[in-house]
Amino acid sequence: MSSLGGGDDMSSASDLPFLGPRNNMELQEFGRKPRHNVSITLGELLKRIGDSAEEKNQVLELGNHSNYTTTPSSFPFVLSFHNLTYSVKVKSKISLPRWLRRGDKDDELSSDNNMKVLLNDISGEAREGEIMAVLGASGSGKSTLIDALADRISRESLKGNVTLNGEVLESKLLKVISAYVMQDDLLFPMLTVEETLMFSAEFRLPRTLSKSKKNARVQALIDQLGLRNAAKTVIGDEGHRGVSGGERRRVSIGIDIIHDPIVLFLDEPTSGLDSTSAYMVVKVLQRIAQSGSIVIMSIHQPSYRILSLLDRLIILSRGHTVLTSPPSCLQQFFSDFGNPIPENENRIEFALDFIRELEGTPNGTKTLMEFNKTWQRERNSTTSTSSFYNGPKPSLKDAISASVSRGKLVSGATNIDPNVSSSNVPKFANPFWVDMVVIAKRSMLNSMRMPELFGMRFGAVVVTGIILATIFWKLDSSPKGVQERLGFFAFAMSTTFYTCAEAIPVFLQERYIFMRETAYNAYRRSSYVVSHAIISLPSILVLSVAFAVTTYWSVGLAGGVSGFLYFLLFLVASFWAGSSFVTFLSGVIYNIMMAYTVVVAILAYFFLFSGFFISRDRLPPYWIWFHYMSLVKYPYQGVLQNEFSDPNKCFVKGVQLFDTSPLRAVPEALKIKLLQNMSKTLGMNITNTTCLTTGSDILKLSGVTDLNKWTCFWITIGLGFFFRILFYFALLIGSKNKRR
Repeated sequence: MSSLGGGDDMSSASDLPFLGPRNNMELQEFGRKPRHNVSITLGELLKRIGDSAEEKNQVLELGNHSNYTTTPSSFPFVLSFHNLTYSVKVKSKISLPRWLRRGDKDDELSSDNNMKVLLNDISGEAREGEIMAVLGASGSGKSTLIDALADRISRESLKGNVTLNGEVLESKLLKVISAYVMQDDLLFPMLTVEETLMFSAEFRLPRTLSKSKKNARVQALIDQLGLRNAAKTVIGDEGHRGVSGGERRRVSIGIDIIHDPIVLFLDEPTSGLDSTSAYMVVKVLQRIAQSGSIVIMSIHQPSYRILSLLDRLIILSRGHTVLTSPPSCLQQFFSDFGNPIPENENRIEFALDFIRELEGTPNGTKTLMEFNKTWQRERNSTTSTSSFYNGPKPSLKDAISASVSRGKLVSGATNIDPNVSSSNVPKFANPFWVDMVVIAKRSMLNSMRMPELFGMRFGAVVVTGIILATIFWKLDSSPKGVQERLGFFAFAMSTTFYTCAEAIPVFLQERYIFMRETAYNAYRRSSYVVSHAIISLPSILVLSVAFAVTTYWSVGLAGGVSGFLYFLLFLVASFWAGSSFVTFLSGVIYNIMMAYTVVVAILAYFFLFSGFFISRDRLPPYWIWFHYMSLVKYPYQGVLQNEFSDPNKCFVKGVQLFDTSPLRAVPEALKIKLLQNMSKTLGMNITNTTCLTTGSDILKLSGVTDLNKWTCFWITIGLGFFFRILFYFALLIGSKNKRR
């Protein structure tokens, strides 16, 4: 339940404009003629809304249309599907000998055939203004049929055809004129109901529409969905209280119908809801159908009240059609079959229970399937279907053009040519940069609502910086200090990458929302990638400054202000490359625990081959490629060159030569005598002030002279862009939303 009391309570009819007064909630008769006087469309609504300041606060209800004069749909849509067949390969199982098997003689899978048929020669049609429901037990093929109709199955795998007004639907056109509501409610938990719908409007409706018109559409939709009392409530999740399950489901429907699609597909929209919430959801779908849409939904077992709202039924059994009938004809169908429905029996429960009993018999539902075909032929021969059309059969082009003129498909209505075809229908409602801005605005709003996510990352960076600052406090320039500086730089640069691993869940939590939104062209994948990269920059800059300020002067690094700025630049580049790398992996690996494991392992390998533990010159030739692939190599090498670039600074003088050897414990006088003897042997004067090792010598010994520091910086930046590009292709390939 929402915290504002906007739950699924039906005690106040005024809160639910689409239901009307309580006394009008009596069950309707099953037999209803096709509806041609449809409800007000989005386009007709927008014509009544100006841009004046007075109208910005106007709330329009779509639930009561008595004040509007609706235009009959001259060209009604009919979605037909013929002989849909779909099979999948399954892994062969080790079968027992026949004498050890139990059960029926027919096995679903045989050793000779590892194909499982999910749909077998399914045909039917759905009409504008009606709700077609697909029913059946679990595993009967309901969701598969919805996916087949919604073009979510590869054309190579699906046999048969789907047509709209007699013309084959192309994938590009279907994405524009349809919407798909998934079974799971994939929503951002920290956005309110109103914000969620408003962002959907900004994605789906063109920027040529003013903000006041978009807001009016959102407010009207809130009333149509019965969400007025919950409009200001956050969606919520396990850790944040939000709206109820029924309200969340209606929000999921709302974000997909914001642009008034011609065809609406829903995969079990009542799943997990109580009977009242489920009825309210289907009542909303009835209003959507009456506004001039085709609504096709799968449903497990509708109640008597829900059945009264449905217009057509298709009942499946193990991928076969066993019954195709309007709800009003169920009694006649089973009477003709010889199994009449008892007087007080729930019709749909009787049908589903009877089919389930037949599935357990040796012949299964074959008799019922054959009877359904015969019964349908006889019924079609005695019933005229031409009354659905007023005049000649319309073409798809004419029907969509008429629909656009009435205001449907507003997401592309300003650009669709009257001679519409799949080649000139715009794929997206807005240009690239508008999508990018809206995505960024939504992401920043989510981040502000959940500051603990960035706070934890910021705290980890600061704590790590303080620990490093106290351990490596004010390092000197002695030989031991040189080794300690090398250790500090290696750990500091690798830390920036490990800290980025905390960003793994960010995209994984958004992944399925992203897939749902891009499946039907809410925005471009490229817009998402660019926006995701841009909004990461402020946090990267803050983290870099925090780490640099905490460690640079505390450790006593060289270079002054210019050295600090260069150190800061490399931290920014490292965080950028690390963030891009982690983002790319989150687009490839879908499991959070597996993603963490892979990221930590790969970063460990990068650290190993960075040049700190073993220099480049000492690596085996067959591992050199990994050294140059290491993300840690380039920032580590760059900051080392920045630290030891001063040619006048000496790091080993005179007797300091012995500080890294076992002779460091001998008396000072003896060390001086050893220097004198070495001078005589070498033929050169080595005193206690003679510089024996400069910064250049240290860089050569470390093997980091193959690239200069600015080359390392730009390579690090370039790697960040490289992984962002890979992230884009990962999304392009991995989010097709289609079964194979």
